[in-house]
Amino acid sequence: MFHNITDVPGIEVGHVEDKTGVTGCTAVLAKKGAVCGVDVRGSAPGTRETDALDPVNEIQQVHAISLAGGSAFGLDAAAGIMRYLAEQKVGVDAAVATIPIVPGAVIFDLFLGDPTAYATAAMGYEAAKNAAAGPFENGNIGAGYGATVGKVAGPQYCMKGGLGSSSVKGTADLVVGAVVVVNAVGDVKDPKTYETIAGGRDAHTGEWINSCDYLKQQHGSMALPGTNTTIGVVAMNAKLTKAEAKKIAQLTHNALARTIYPVHTMLDGDTIFVLGTGDRQYSVDYLGQLATEAMEQAIINGVKMAESIGQVESYQSLQGK
Repeated sequence: MFHNITDVPGIEVGHVEDKTGVTGCTAVLAKKGAVCGVDVRGSAPGTRETDALDPVNEIQQVHAISLAGGSAFGLDAAAGIMRYLAEQKVGVDAAVATIPIVPGAVIFDLFLGDPTAYATAAMGYEAAKNAAAGPFENGNIGAGYGATVGKVAGPQYCMKGGLGSSSVKGTADLVVGAVVVVNAVGDVKDPKTYETIAGGRDAHTGEWINSCDYLKQQHGSMALPGTNTTIGVVAMNAKLTKAEAKKIAQLTHNALARTIYPVHTMLDGDTIFVLGTGDRQYSVDYLGQLATEAMEQAIINGVKMAESIGQVESYQSLQGK
């Protein structure tokens, strides 16, 4: 079982899948509150409450992050997470009500299953209810259930993506963890070997379609607008300001650049949230390096552990051939 984001004290994660509709959602809870920053690099994002995370704005802590499938419809999942947390009296005390702060992001995963199926508020509630510390599976789980990668030449050449998580230890008791849903338009490569582990592939010939070369040769992409994205959360038991959390989110996008080719395209909605739960300060560059390492491994884990759905091949299925 992989090390994962729940190795960070105070972080709990829960998942729900609709295996018939082929979608799902993942709730990342920080019930005691966490300082949060966000950085959006893709040009087709589907997000919620990201403006509240701007360092100039009032809200200082969040209580969960929602990651969900179903494109913009899946933003509803966050409402279910809110409802669960409010029942637990987790959130901002607004005198007459407890208001949980739950930013979120979504992927488009409507290719594989029922295109009218998407993560709902009820699924978000169940994911939050399921949330716990400790190990969880990677691959076809939660918001990664319907994820795919390698769609530059068109969705018919895609392979299975998935949800992955990882953590790294720093000095003293510092832990930095990441969870990510890999649904990129590009190919995923191992950053150590540059080997393609999932991406555009001609199922008839078994040959890879190099997505970066395809873009240059065809002067564009056959991927559909708004149908791709990589979304994730980094958590650490470090003391952060909102500005520092935002900067670490920016640095963490280096992990996407080292593993996904191409990345941050006009057709991706790449979004990374960073949570700080601790009371000890560290160098932002140091934390950014650890966050990048955790995110790189999470991306690889999510893709390598994904399993085929229908006719869509996966890293796992190719290993069996």
